[in-house]
Amino acid sequence: MNREYFKWHSPHIGREIELLVFGSAGARVIVFPTRDGRFFDYENWRMVAALQDKIEEGRLQLFCVDSVDRESLYADWAIPADRMKRHLDYENYILTEVAPFSASINPDVTLIAHGCSLGAYHAMNIALRHPDVFGKVVALSGRYDLTETLGSFRGLFDGHYDDLIYFNNPLHFLPQITDETLLGQLRQMEIIFVIGKEDTFLENNRSLSKVMRDKNIPHTFTIWEGEAHRAREWRQMVRWYL
Repeated sequence: MNREYFKWHSPHIGREIELLVFGSAGARVIVFPTRDGRFFDYENWRMVAALQDKIEEGRLQLFCVDSVDRESLYADWAIPADRMKRHLDYENYILTEVAPFSASINPDVTLIAHGCSLGAYHAMNIALRHPDVFGKVVALSGRYDLTETLGSFRGLFDGHYDDLIYFNNPLHFLPQITDETLLGQLRQMEIIFVIGKEDTFLENNRSLSKVMRDKNIPHTFTIWEGEAHRAREWRQMVRWYL
């Protein structure tokens, strides 16, 4: 299986940032790490191994990116507005650096956003915000409203609320979309999200599914047995859904 390491200076991040590429053909998959995760975690958790046959058969090519969560969403030392501005730096890195880079080495037209836990939020958020760029999203064990406290997971913005927070929380912005062109693009996207029956984020996921039903946005929403918020379950899920 082809495995390549890349690093470049990102003008959006303002420093060098790394990624790993697995495979050489097939649908391009941008893989977001879990909270404060690294670009090598997906491989270390044997997620790449779980997809080895699809990668070697040229059906998937993975682009495993790094995170900046400790500089953005989880930067407790920064005011919430600055956390979100840094989050947008990261989004721009993905959209204007990683996505074009992936297209430069692989002409496949399909671009997939994928991630687990907070990586699922990143994948779902960027795909719903940019359905002209992504054709599919596969989000596992995600949380789609970061303003709420859910179990032991606190809201991330200390009670602050502004447009950047609104437009980066799918359960906030998706219900308000009325533009038929944008809705048409969302209805063309393949949307898959999976959550454990005992996961703290279950109702959050059910709410997202309801919003999509209300907007006539086709999607696949699956409830997995148990909490299913660990790599051992994610390895099984990706075999089915990615």
